[in-house]
Amino acid sequence: MERTLIMLTGSSQAALVDQDIAHIGRVMRPSLQGDLAGPILPVTYWRKRLYQLLDTGNLSHAQLCAVDSLLLQLDQFEAEPPPVWTGPTAAPFQPVHVAASRHL
Repeated sequence: MERTLIMLTGSSQAALVDQDIAHIGRVMRPSLQGDLAGPILPVTYWRKRLYQLLDTGNLSHAQLCAVDSLLLQLDQFEAEPPPVWTGPTAAPFQPVHVAASRHL
């Protein structure tokens, strides 16, 4: 099967880049925080995605600033020590005793 290269117009490519930047901005932090098993997607994945956007070469000033901001967020995330889970901090569930009412 032969692959064909699809050429996008400048405005179409800019819109796709804007959508990709917005998507990364929404999902990167929750993905890095993950759950008790760790990050869902690591810093290296997000850094690679952002560098791929930079490699497109035709980013506007606003897009460059947005990608730079996301890269700085990755740097900050890497600089922070990961939170250590120490187990449940709240007391176990205690049922509330309600005095029986005769007015049922």
